[in-house]
Amino acid sequence: MSGIEDDIERRIARAVAGWQQGVTRPGAPLVIDEAWLQTPQALRLPFQVLKNAGVPPREIELLQQRARLRERLEQAAEGAERERLARQLCELEQNLALRLEQLRRLGQG
Repeated sequence: MSGIEDDIERRIARAVAGWQQGVTRPGAPLVIDEAWLQTPQALRLPFQVLKNAGVPPREIELLQQRARLRERLEQAAEGAERERLARQLCELEQNLALRLEQLRRLGQG
């Protein structure tokens, strides 16, 4: 049993040492990006959790989708395809505007 416990202690010590190397030196100022300051205080924690998990907020995905739709619309020939893309873009922009308005209201508390 002692061998297993020693192995566990070594692994924990290695993990702690690796974590300590990633920590900035004590007393160093935190680097706060501009997006953090622009985010309403009520939304900072949820957005930070999403960011740490590697999950972008849904609004970011919608903005990327809007950019792709705009490109496809510019390249589309006249006709039904262009009308369909224009309708999709309009619906997406309305959805995005509503979501951003909801976030703005949530952020105001």
